[in-house]
Amino acid sequence: MTDKSQQFASDNYSGICPEAWAAMEKANQGHDRAYGDDQWTERAAQYFRDLFETDCEVFFAFNGTAANSLALASLCQSYHSVICSETAHVETDECGAPEFFSNGSKLLTAASVNGKLTPESIREVALKRQDIHYPKPRVVTITQATEVGTVYRPDELKAISATCKELGLNLHMDGARFTNACAFLGCSPAELTWKAGVDVLCFGGTKNGMAVGEAILFFNRQLAEDFDYRCKQAGQLASKMRFLSAPWVGLLEDGAWLRHGGHANHCAQLLASLVSGLPGVQLMFPVEANGVFLQLPEHALEALRSKGWRFYTFIGSGGARFMCSWDTEEARVRELAADIRSIVSA
Repeated sequence: MTDKSQQFASDNYSGICPEAWAAMEKANQGHDRAYGDDQWTERAAQYFRDLFETDCEVFFAFNGTAANSLALASLCQSYHSVICSETAHVETDECGAPEFFSNGSKLLTAASVNGKLTPESIREVALKRQDIHYPKPRVVTITQATEVGTVYRPDELKAISATCKELGLNLHMDGARFTNACAFLGCSPAELTWKAGVDVLCFGGTKNGMAVGEAILFFNRQLAEDFDYRCKQAGQLASKMRFLSAPWVGLLEDGAWLRHGGHANHCAQLLASLVSGLPGVQLMFPVEANGVFLQLPEHALEALRSKGWRFYTFIGSGGARFMCSWDTEEARVRELAADIRSIVSA
């Protein structure tokens, strides 16, 4: 097995999809204006407005950490706090960036069910203390799809949004795998965002076939005031912006974003079905996006590693995460499932 073999540790392992690659090649013809004042950036922004059926503000950043952190910073002051799941990426995997870019806004973790916040858990944290000695809750951030591969339904989003409005909180969505959620539910992007009460979405491109690049969409345009200055100050204003925005044109113009998300989801469902019922193998969470979380005996994990498989085990003893990508081959999924079967059945 070579290093070029498809792996399941992360959907970041995948390469660039042909639609994004072709769009970048087209954008590489001749000169164009810098710092986002180019035709590709305008086209990408308009595609987003068409896709989401609303006149949202659109910005582009290099990566998800910057997109999430800058978006959250725009929604609160330094003395405010952000309510998130205890498994949220902003809490566990962004090295304090949300606090850094907001000049100190504290993250407050709330209990989640299968990775999802509930109105009750949000209310519990938001109302825990209301004195001046405690950072005032101002924002709720949710992840769609969640860090454990589950997906918020529109009714769940509306219930969370209603709670946010009741408590005077803004609602941010980390959409690193937003495409997978749309593909799973068959809902429109609008139904899963502003129509359900989401104020800001960070739409992930990297995990859906792009080399780099996330889009930040403000459905509440007032919240986007001076956001371009935040991007510049944070080193997120690309001088040759067309190479961040052109790949979005490639993904959005003919629906490739949704096809790729659907394919990754399909491969995850296939893996789950192939290992279902095997001795010592249990699904840890419902498979609703492109991730499969399996509880396996420790010896099985070691045996898989010895066969060259790569995967993450950050979700507890015996828990392993297998991520599928836009380019995952079904044959490779079956190869992994066969190795799991042979190991646990030995």
